[in-house]
Amino acid sequence: MSAPSPQDAAEDAHELWKITLGELDEKMGVKILEESVERVVATMPVEGNRQSFGLLHGGASLAVGEAVGSWAAVIHASTMGKTAVGVDVSATHHRSAREGQVTITATPIHLGGTLTTHEVVITNEAGQRLCTLRITNLLMKRHK
Repeated sequence: MSAPSPQDAAEDAHELWKITLGELDEKMGVKILEESVERVVATMPVEGNRQSFGLLHGGASLAVGEAVGSWAAVIHASTMGKTAVGVDVSATHHRSAREGQVTITATPIHLGGTLTTHEVVITNEAGQRLCTLRITNLLMKRHK
């Protein structure tokens, strides 16, 4: 039995969609700590997600940030019997990490019926901001 995808989210429009990790999320070592309309929080190890200079890969930051922001949008969309697809993501890298674990937190900027926008902040274990992402998702009818 496979886990439901965002497109197969809960039959009841009021049942919140529950996050299921994708293949890339699993390979990156992502763990979910919180999931709600108001906030999605995950962690990811730096080890295994570094580039050739030993720093956290910027692409890894974007991939995990986009995932967490999209999950937050799908949770909101599920309250209306809809799903969400990303239409725009941008990121600013503030500092780097060589080790430890990062925390990824998505909070809503705008929760509409057609579009959502979330701020996603990636911090290190000291609470320092490593990266800020903004992601916009289009809410649409689920396809069966």
